[in-house]
Amino acid sequence: MNRHAASLALTLAALVAGVAHADGSQDTRKSAVEKCWGVAKAGQNDCAAGPGTTCAGTAKADYQKNAWKNVPAGTCTSIKTPHGMGSLTKVG
Repeated sequence: MNRHAASLALTLAALVAGVAHADGSQDTRKSAVEKCWGVAKAGQNDCAAGPGTTCAGTAKADYQKNAWKNVPAGTCTSIKTPHGMGSLTKVG
């Protein structure tokens, strides 16, 4: 293989590796989640359901302010419930 062909092969390999990495990074971002307080339905919280509860699945009421659920990153504060919007911090 001459020097030009070798250089071209390395360039192509680098481009392919870069595309593969970019695709992997994109998938990671799609799966990112954040804790969103006050949006879980009764029994569907991921954790921290306040006094008298232990953890996941123990919220006693819909949209309990002291219970959180994992939601896709960047969506929490746009989730509307009958009691207001989702919160990134514990309420009440």
